[in-house]
Amino acid sequence: MPKTIARLSISFSLVSIPVNVYTATERHAVPLHQVHAADGGRIRNRRVCELDGTEVPYEEVARGYEAPDGRTVVLTHNDLADLPLATTREIKVLGFLDAARVDPVNYDKAYYLGPSNPAGARPYALLRQAMLEAGQVAVARVAIRTRECLAVLRVRENVIVLQTLLWPDEIRSAADIAPEGVQLRPKEVALARTLMDAITEDFRIEAEHDEYAHALEQLVEARLAGLEPPHAPESRVLPPGGTALDLMAVLERALADAQERHPKTSDAVKNISTTKQTGKKTAARKSTSKALPPKAGGAARDKGPTGRA
Repeated sequence: MPKTIARLSISFSLVSIPVNVYTATERHAVPLHQVHAADGGRIRNRRVCELDGTEVPYEEVARGYEAPDGRTVVLTHNDLADLPLATTREIKVLGFLDAARVDPVNYDKAYYLGPSNPAGARPYALLRQAMLEAGQVAVARVAIRTRECLAVLRVRENVIVLQTLLWPDEIRSAADIAPEGVQLRPKEVALARTLMDAITEDFRIEAEHDEYAHALEQLVEARLAGLEPPHAPESRVLPPGGTALDLMAVLERALADAQERHPKTSDAVKNISTTKQTGKKTAARKSTSKALPPKAGGAARDKGPTGRA
């Protein structure tokens, strides 16, 4: 079981559920240090007081706020831990919303919540089941590591997850970013949808891994062995700015590329090609039948030997 980082309680109305908070995610990275490029010597960052020039141990470091008049307010760890906020001890539920109402751009960090004692198991299970059946998430306020934030409670794999949110004023505006006045043909959209289906056929997000970390490990191993490190592949060259793209041609090439990279999509791509070819042949036959005159003798066969119908 992961290490407990906090003990709080979920509170909504008169209901209180004691829970333990666990970190739900972790990052894996190749450890890199700052070194002197000339000789590889390790570079250390030291905390030095600018007033007396002495190095300050971590336990003597506090937070400070500089007022407009130049004075500094020193805030200790105890000061921050003792802020007059109810959410320093509880996860205060403000209300419930449909899960789709929360924009994923607001999501920040995830934590698992588990009942902290046997008495909390039943109300924990009740809240979990109620949210599942309603298809809703709980919006709450909570202080994690002394900083208060908004959060949602949602259910994942039978566990209640606390997902912290950015405050609304921390989300930057997207104005003037999206292109305007772009006209798309239905055929282009249909071909793009087909391409989406093709490359998704054998996609499994569970199989994805950190290719950057793997490439970095290869680089380090090559340098340790005194070998030439692998190099980045040639990047695809983008068209110059302002160049008009033949979007249909690009999509068709992308489908051909999908056939090579994703074997399971071969049948789908072949079906697309067959449908296109059949459509072209049908259109050609219709065009030809309209352009050609009636065959010689056709009228005589219809009217008979005497010429009368």
